[in-house]
This record gives sequence, C-alpha cells and structure tokens, in this order.
Amino acid sequence: MSHGVSKTVDTSTIPVIDLFAGPGGLGEGFSALCDDRHRQVFRVKLSIEKEAHAHETLLLRAFFRQFLSSQVPEDYYRLLRGELPRETLFNNHKQAAANAAVEAWHAELGVTPDHEIKKRIDTALASAERWVLVGGPPCQAYSLAGRSRNRGNKEYLPEKDERHYLYRQYLRVLAQHRPPVFVMENVKGLLSATVSNQGLFGRMVEDLQAPRKALGLSEENPPLRYELHSVVPEAVGGKTEQLKNYLVESERHGVPQARHRLILLGVRSDLAKTPGRLPVSDTVSVSQWLSDLPPIRSGLSDRPDSANAWLEHIKSAQDRRWYGSATSGNQRLRTKLDEIVGAIAQPLHDRGARYIPWKRSSMAPEWVRDVALAGVCNHESRTHMAKDLHRYLFASAFAGVESRSPLLSDFPTDLLPDHANVTRGVEDKFFADRFRVQLAGHPASTITSHIAKDGHYFIHHDPAQCRSLTVREAARLQTFPDNYYFCGARTSGYVQVGNAVPPLLAHHIARIVAGLLR
Repeated sequence: MSHGVSKTVDTSTIPVIDLFAGPGGLGEGFSALCDDRHRQVFRVKLSIEKEAHAHETLLLRAFFRQFLSSQVPEDYYRLLRGELPRETLFNNHKQAAANAAVEAWHAELGVTPDHEIKKRIDTALASAERWVLVGGPPCQAYSLAGRSRNRGNKEYLPEKDERHYLYRQYLRVLAQHRPPVFVMENVKGLLSATVSNQGLFGRMVEDLQAPRKALGLSEENPPLRYELHSVVPEAVGGKTEQLKNYLVESERHGVPQARHRLILLGVRSDLAKTPGRLPVSDTVSVSQWLSDLPPIRSGLSDRPDSANAWLEHIKSAQDRRWYGSATSGNQRLRTKLDEIVGAIAQPLHDRGARYIPWKRSSMAPEWVRDVALAGVCNHESRTHMAKDLHRYLFASAFAGVESRSPLLSDFPTDLLPDHANVTRGVEDKFFADRFRVQLAGHPASTITSHIAKDGHYFIHHDPAQCRSLTVREAARLQTFPDNYYFCGARTSGYVQVGNAVPPLLAHHIARIVAGLLR
C-alpha cells in the first residue's frame, strides 16, 4: 500500500480543512501520518478546489482514502489501468463515492458565497476543537515569472489584481472558525512582492496574526491572535521581522527537488505551544526517484510520428554539422554521443501510456510504492520538434559528461533555436539555461506549472530517451505516491503537479502539527 504502511482509521483522528487544495499535496501528506500503532493521525474532512480537473483528482483520491490500506478495492486499480470507467467504480462503491463527494468540493473561494463555505466547514468539523487549516492562495501573481509577465502588460495594475488578495479568503476562514493551528504555503517571490510600495508578505504576516482585525471585524473576547512560527531548523525564533525564516528548502528534507517555498505555521495564542522543526535528511537525487520507471521515447510533432521515424532521426545526428562542432576538442563528449547513438533502440513501451504494466515498480522509493498497482500511471511522453530532439540529445549527453546542464553558449551554433533573443542568451546570459537537464545525481530544479507549456526546462537525464519529463516523473519528483492518479489531459496533469505541495514535505509538517495537537 502507499507509503509502505498499513493504516487503520481511529475515531480520534484530527480533522483537516484544505483550502485552495489543487490536486491535494498538503492533504495527502497529512493523511499519510500514522502514530506508532499505525493509527491514522489526521483525516481530510473537506478540500476546496475551483479547477475542474484538479477537483476530479481530489475526488478520486478522496475515494481511495475511504478504505483501510489493506482494503482498497481492486476496482480502484482497474480504473487506473483503464479497465473500468469512473462511473462504474463509483456505482460499485456508492457509500465511499458519496463520502468522497462530501470531502472534495468543487467551489471557488471569493466566488462561492461565504455562508455556503462556512456551512460546509462547520459540517465537516462537527464541533471538533482540535483541527488544522491548511492551504495556499494561488500564487501566479506572486511568482517571479508571473511578475515578469505582468510588467510586460502596460494595462496591469497590481493593486487591482484580485490574486494578491485571495489570502483574505484564508483570513476569513481563520476569523470565522478559529482553528488551533494553520499551515499556509506560498511561493518565494512573495518575499520581494510589493503592492503600492508596500511589502506584500510583511503585510500578510501581520494580518495572519490578527485575522479579525485585518478584516475590519469586531474583536472577540479574548481577541483572536496567532503566533507565527518557522519550521526551518536554523530559524531564530521564527520572528516576524525575519521573514526569510519562513523559506523552506525542500531538498534538505528528503524531497528530490530544489523547491523553495514559504511555509507559515500559525498557532492560536491560547495554546501557548512552540512547534518542532523540520528534520534534515541526506540529499536525494533525480535518479534515485526515477531510475526504476520504464524508459520511453518522445514523439515527433512536426512530421509523421512513429518509432522508426524517431529512431532514424536520432541516429541522423551523426550526419549533422552540429555533431562534429559540438565534439571538436571534447573527446569525452564525442565518446558519450557515439555510445548513445550507436546503442539507441526503440523502447519496449514506445511513448508510454496512461497506464503501463511494469514489474519493477517495487524498486521505487518506499514512500511512493504500491505493489498492487503492478505498473505505472500517467507515464506518457509529449511530442517535440525534430530539432529539439537533437538539442535534448546534446544537452543530456553534455550534462552526463560535464555534470552540469549546458548554457546556450555551450550549444553548437547549428543547434541554437531561431529566437530573436538567443544572441542575448549566448552573450549576456539572458535565459541562458532555457534547455535545462535534470541532473541524475542531484535534486531536480523546481517543478512548476510551466512544464505544461514546453519541456525545455525539464529534460530527462537519459540521452537515450531524448525527451522531457512525463507527468509521472514530475509527480515522483514532487513525491506523490504512484497510485495517485492525475485526472484530465496530460497538460492538465502537468499543471496540477507543478502547482502542488510535495506530499512528503507536507508529511513532515504534519508530524510537527501533531505534536502541537496531541
């Protein structure tokens, strides 16, 4: 079963309410926490998400979690294998499906009436006094890339961008429901984001300490106040004036990805408790989390695609001018490329599929493993232009030899893309790393929703596959269990995974929260 632990449900489980849930990374991490008697510590009672495909993913996962680890029905795995439609699965297990529909709610904070949200949360909590609120407002407007795009829009006014203030919906839930503990996650770009020359993150921190005051509501007696804490091991007291204390570097905590995110842990003042900190672990690499997955090939987007056409195009690299110029004076790279092109063959599983039978899945890291799955989900490649396949071949071979991803200045001239700003990339390093290989021996770079647009930043380290990462590989690097199925088209899967919180990181945070509440 997932996470390698057989869970039992205890009626004393602590409820979790998940706002802006995405595909459910935070909720998954909390749900997976068990005590020393294998009893589940937390249970997601309500997750709210506006995006349709992400909600479908949440709904299916909520169904999965209705069962004890040893009692997940075979019908669930049949669905993952494409043998059973969802309607049949839910008809065969009506009560579990009904419970899942109550847990995973397709709604939008800020649009769905506040009284409906309040009612759903009250019902989910059922008067529980110990519970936790988790979530992170959508972060596109806060990210450095998002702000760069906004600056290019002359009509963009940050003070009128409602995404800057979606956290006020989070404040409203705090003000109305007074959770003993909350966890809020968001992007690193918040540290430097400003609106009307005011630091946005500093303002949010002040508001979160006194949510009713921030919303202009009358104070209760006693006033609702939260102490904000950092979970970073070296943080000095987690004080609000040291905002960088809240920046968590995921690769230090067992996640195979250099994902840096802001994590705020709020503890209601009357609890008067100080939380623990995240455990530091050895760095884990891309290859440790991806090496057991079946190799597949990329597709061709600008010509008829077939395994033979793909193979012939890769082998044609040796006849191209770039091949000689790339390896001139670099014998190690020449040897590497010759070995790859000489041995390359059509992969057994071609371009992959929504499900691939695969006996080696038991070699996966224990956290993601599920032997009952007997294969791999969401593992299908995208198509690329033929010239990009040669770029990926060069880049991944270069990375294998030089132990770094190549910059544009490292590319042979004939392989440079025909873009207006490429000269800037070569000469002054402007987006010079636009072809980024995920190095086998290192954590991945941050998996973002941009992976849905193109694969240039997410090139697989194996040159023999000449492709970008699949949804499953991205999900692995985000530490989602292999039996976590991402609904919707492949592009939607990339967006869901890129926007998520790594469940393994959430699991570590859940342990800290459990120490506060139990």
